[in-house]
Amino acid sequence: MLKAIRNLLEKTNNVKRSAYTWNALNAIISALQAPVILLVMNRTNGINDAGVFSIAFAIATLMLYVGLYGLRRFQSSDMNEKYSFRDYHGMRLITCTGMIFVSLIYCLYGMLFSSYSMEKALVIFMICIVKCCQAYSDVYHGRMQQKGRLDVATKSSSVRYTFEVVAYAVLLVLTHNLLISTFAFMAASIIGLLLTSVNAGRNYCRYRPAFKRNKIKGLLLEGFPLFASLFLNMYISNAPKYAIDSYLTDDIQAIYNMIFMPAFAVMLIANFIFNPILTTYAELWLSEKRSQIIILKSHIKKQFVVIAGLTAVGLLIAFTIGIPVLSFIFGVDLGPYRYELCVVMLGGGALAYATYFSTVITIIRMQETLIFCYGAVAIAAKVMSKFFVVNYGIMGAAAMYSVLMAILAVVLFAITWHGVKKESLRLKRLSKK
Repeated sequence: MLKAIRNLLEKTNNVKRSAYTWNALNAIISALQAPVILLVMNRTNGINDAGVFSIAFAIATLMLYVGLYGLRRFQSSDMNEKYSFRDYHGMRLITCTGMIFVSLIYCLYGMLFSSYSMEKALVIFMICIVKCCQAYSDVYHGRMQQKGRLDVATKSSSVRYTFEVVAYAVLLVLTHNLLISTFAFMAASIIGLLLTSVNAGRNYCRYRPAFKRNKIKGLLLEGFPLFASLFLNMYISNAPKYAIDSYLTDDIQAIYNMIFMPAFAVMLIANFIFNPILTTYAELWLSEKRSQIIILKSHIKKQFVVIAGLTAVGLLIAFTIGIPVLSFIFGVDLGPYRYELCVVMLGGGALAYATYFSTVITIIRMQETLIFCYGAVAIAAKVMSKFFVVNYGIMGAAAMYSVLMAILAVVLFAITWHGVKKESLRLKRLSKK
């Protein structure tokens, strides 16, 4: 059976076309995972449980970045294999262990100091385990992408995401029990991981991890700016949700997440457009030819326009049919939140820019600048959150999100353009000698 699954994941007539197609499908399935579960939960268990799931998913997504440690982009663009897969594998086992430990500490803290019930803490922890499976699978996917088989990686993720959602939805309908359904979600994730990513990974790497001190130290040092920036980026993105969890109610949490879903989709769709060309960017950058750097600049300009177009389309849909569609989907009257949805959509476009520019900054190896950018904005988010959310409710959360994302996008664009332009000028001087 395992061999049959591997063959199915490997099967393709055109690797490049398959990579684009499955990357797109994977982005869509990933974007729909939380909304579909939220939809089913709201109709089966009510808006309060939907709010618990929403904050659990947000916290688990933050913890995911502890497990990932920001190394996927570094690994997939490590064309000269400075570190072997066994090094990346060993590092990922360490970070995933750290992720589980931090998640456990967070849940215990929530029970002791944030009035979390035992059920809420367990739901959060189990969804953190689901995200830990995602973090672990990512090290195999990075290797597949490095070897030119992004299609196998995205097929694996797509199958697992679908399996997880079906398991959660079916158990919600059958039991109406949040705890049992979340356990099924976790079990489906573990089984899906073993059958797809780990199973398919044997064609691209040796399973046995390496824990060489100098290699782990190197990855810790090189990955830290990426980890810190991505972790802080997710904290900034979800800062309104954490503020709602602290100062408002689970019902309001659910409503905010319902109007937030379309905005996050803009970033995910933008991701699937530029993820397949990461290795192309790396090759252009490493070419040491000014003509190739000029091509890279052209790619950046095109992506800038693509994200602007996606944001404009998303904003138009949000203003016209967004609220009626969301109200119908979730079974909740969201009529009073039209302008909040539009404000959040603008923030989604800014997040897409910020994610894209941080990716390019990683490829051109200026990632040490990211931690300062994200650190400053994260501090601003912490300072702003209580005032905005307590005084202005959902509109305050939406406005804070968009302002923070816009600041990030502008700063990261400036760093990206400076780095690429500087390299272009350097190669120009060399060509004249």
